[in-house]
Amino acid sequence: MDIILCVTGSVAAIEAVKLARELRRHGATIKCFMSDGACNIIHPYAMEFATGNDVILELTGEIEHVKYADADLILVAPATANVISKFACKIADNPINALLIAAMGYGTPIVMVPSMNFSMYRAIKDNIEKLAREGVIFVPPKVEEGKAKFPHLDDIVLTVLRGTSFGTLKGKRVLVSAGGTYEAIDPVRGVCNLSSGKMGLELAKEAFIQGADVTLLGANLSLDVPSCIGMVNVVSAAEMFDKVQDLIGDFDVFISAAAVADFRPEYTRNKISSSREHTLKLEPNPKIIDTVKTLNPNVYLVGFKAEYNVSEDELIELAREQRERSGADLVVANDLAVESFGSDKIKPILVSDKVEKLPRMDKRELSKIIIQIVSQSL
Repeated sequence: MDIILCVTGSVAAIEAVKLARELRRHGATIKCFMSDGACNIIHPYAMEFATGNDVILELTGEIEHVKYADADLILVAPATANVISKFACKIADNPINALLIAAMGYGTPIVMVPSMNFSMYRAIKDNIEKLAREGVIFVPPKVEEGKAKFPHLDDIVLTVLRGTSFGTLKGKRVLVSAGGTYEAIDPVRGVCNLSSGKMGLELAKEAFIQGADVTLLGANLSLDVPSCIGMVNVVSAAEMFDKVQDLIGDFDVFISAAAVADFRPEYTRNKISSSREHTLKLEPNPKIIDTVKTLNPNVYLVGFKAEYNVSEDELIELAREQRERSGADLVVANDLAVESFGSDKIKPILVSDKVEKLPRMDKRELSKIIIQIVSQSL
């Protein structure tokens, strides 16, 4: 994908180097335009290093504002009050605004990342709303300390990837569960598993990239969740069960990637003494995945089946049993003895009407495969 990165004169311009490098890691080719104000904050050589291309500082006989206007996407990060307001009024008195106006004529997607004092951000609200109505995408800033600050890089990168994707889930609502539930023993102790939530978060990101409205139902997540993804926090299996019951009717897809405890200990209201032995009595938790189709028969359901140190044949059979019992459209099976909780890798077997054994891969790569299957099925 060809991205034109426009850097303007906000102090947040210092973040543009990291942003360009991160976009390149996702396969983007970057060409950079810099305003005079941006050059007073960072040197053009820094952006030349970050992008691997010469930086455009002025328009020449090559008419750069037209030459690059039909890129896959134009990203203005940071976007000052000046560049936003001039663009809203279609004033082309500098290379960046000339590029933006030409790009709008081509229908090129434009993403802006406002970064300024909050009073200025509030003052140009009408201009932002006008551009939003015209199709410009805005990544909301972090508002703190009286400033509209540059958001987390993940929010920007995901928005760019969404703007350049095929949008195979556009208009769909996707609910993803992630993490591991915690089951309390007493007010200060509990039992849990070591699920990191990485798989669920990667699935939520990929669904967002493909245009979906995504909600992440997170159990005890310690991961940073981008603000562009809706977040609902839960602790226990019972809380997750209640939330799924409340929410599932509004969603087209449910991906049950959380490691939900099968049992919970009998709860003791007072702290158990550490000076004596104690026997835990375990009670079964509700099977969330088994109730989903009864609540929303039309939802596309993806389940995960994690076992430990079993044969491939046994793993496939257990996944088939889960699929038959729950009515899941797809079950992703994996052996935690091969890749444990917290790993960035997974060796999955996809069980639907057919069985597909996949090689060991990054969870991000698997998320793309799963979301593609979901998109094609819908």
